[in-house]
Amino acid sequence: MLRKLLIAAALASSAPAALAASTYIHAGRVIAVPGQTPLGPSTIIVDNGRIVEVRDGHVPAPAGAATIELGDKTVLPGLIDSHVHLVSDRGGEQALLAEIRDDMPLHALESQMNGMKTLRAGFTTVRNLGDDYGDTLALREAVKRGWVQGPRIVDAGRAISTTGGHMDGRGSLNDDLVAHWMPNPENLCDSVESCRRVVRRQIDRGADVIKFAATGGVNSGTGLATRMFDDEAKALVQTAHAYGRKVAVHAHGADGIKLALRSGADSIEHGTVMDDEIVRLFKQTGAYYVPTLSTVNGYIERLAKDPNAYTGAVKQQIEWRIGITGQSLKKAYPAGVKIAFGTDAGVSKHGKNAEEFELMVKFGMPPAEALKAATVNAADLLGLSSEIGTIEVGKAADIIAVAGDPLTDVRVLKTVAFVMARGEVVKNED
Repeated sequence: MLRKLLIAAALASSAPAALAASTYIHAGRVIAVPGQTPLGPSTIIVDNGRIVEVRDGHVPAPAGAATIELGDKTVLPGLIDSHVHLVSDRGGEQALLAEIRDDMPLHALESQMNGMKTLRAGFTTVRNLGDDYGDTLALREAVKRGWVQGPRIVDAGRAISTTGGHMDGRGSLNDDLVAHWMPNPENLCDSVESCRRVVRRQIDRGADVIKFAATGGVNSGTGLATRMFDDEAKALVQTAHAYGRKVAVHAHGADGIKLALRSGADSIEHGTVMDDEIVRLFKQTGAYYVPTLSTVNGYIERLAKDPNAYTGAVKQQIEWRIGITGQSLKKAYPAGVKIAFGTDAGVSKHGKNAEEFELMVKFGMPPAEALKAATVNAADLLGLSSEIGTIEVGKAADIIAVAGDPLTDVRVLKTVAFVMARGEVVKNED
């Protein structure tokens, strides 16, 4: 009952307003299809949450229609973050204590709070890659039903791991606590049969995409090497694909990345070590690389506040990750590997997602390509190209505006002045 009351209160305080019959958005410049030539002064006409027309110049709105004047701002499609964890952005020992001490209703409300930080930052769609207790699955449905504001969510349910792997949360707990808190985790697989079963379980829970860990992880201190056999990885991917779900694979070390790509993964998350064979496999399979470079910003921020925020093997791996970040992108982008924008927000801070753009540019991507990675490419990865990623007739009215030109300076994307999600104005600072 407490959980229901808390969630109801959150929904009531942030329920979306009714949509106007139609809205005329006057823009100074429009990057309608990232990767193509921008449009000059334009009018974007929105009706019932959809883009119904894009016209040259500033067309006066008819009686009864709303007008949004964005002056000389640059208007572009809502951004897409392909890798987030909305449930929290606390790290290290603080995160472990919060998971143990905070009641589940608080985690649900924290997810909604982080979703709003993300949405106000201009990210109108996210792919949430791991949530143990179903909070973001519930948030996804609440957003769909219009009960609450938030980004569109593509959700993986609970991320899958081998026993003792990166997504096995029991390793940091004593045996007595494990016995009472998570005696039979439903996300662990150690054979072909059990790997098929856990995928089916996440799909049964409502997962839109399947995520598994092919290697250890930085935050768990479980190393870089693969933690899975070929037949297990193939069983995970084949089962997910049989149910029409794409597969995102957490992988840092080269052996785990190769295992995932050979098994048919649709995207590699982090991909921290890159060699020529990995590049070849990316291009051969058509998988996306999601770099998650800005995780290091979260690490650096926490360590600046508390040098003991991380300890032992975790701290050593974080230092390694900070030092090597960006080197894979330097190799992958010039080679023509497909890249989709993703931050791993939750490790980095929610609402600061656009910091990823700066690092993508720093390590070799032109601003226009970084923007395309967060719109056209990410929409393709999520299987939502017909719905989002561009400002075109028939698409969802996910529209943002910034002062300045993101094609020459991606830093302007860190300060979004206007956000519309599915035709509803979420933020307008003018």
